[in-house]
Amino acid sequence: MVPPVSADEFTIEFFEDDDGRSPVEEWMDSDLTDLELAALLSGLEHVLSHRGIDVCQTEWGKQLGEGLFEFRIRHSAAEIEHMFTGASSSREPGKREKVLLRVFCHAHGTKVVLLLNGYDKAADPSDKRQQREIMLARWRLVVFKERQARERKRQRRGGGRDS
Repeated sequence: MVPPVSADEFTIEFFEDDDGRSPVEEWMDSDLTDLELAALLSGLEHVLSHRGIDVCQTEWGKQLGEGLFEFRIRHSAAEIEHMFTGASSSREPGKREKVLLRVFCHAHGTKVVLLLNGYDKAADPSDKRQQREIMLARWRLVVFKERQARERKRQRRGGGRDS
């Protein structure tokens, strides 16, 4: 979980499967290059944690319906930091390194964004791959909502008992 820096910011959470594994964090750790990981972390910090679902009103996001939205990373960490802080990178200007990541998210609760799935669109830009990744995110969202419903039901049942 990435807690908010201020009360105005969103908390970023990672979907966990029934075994407690976080597929998005595993993807970040094993599949992303250092450049891509830095860009994603910078995007989470400077964009998603500030705007939440409102990223869909910008080039950074797109509503996919049924509680799912897409967070788009198209810039390096240095470019993102320069856009949002004005800081310039210590990196030498040169060939722009391509970053094209997609993270599928769900906004819930009080200013919480749940990261459900992600992939490197530059590695496979096909519509078929995009749809497969969206379907996986939708399935994880169903699992998450079912888990929440069970927890609410358990709390209601346990809430009226004297122990």
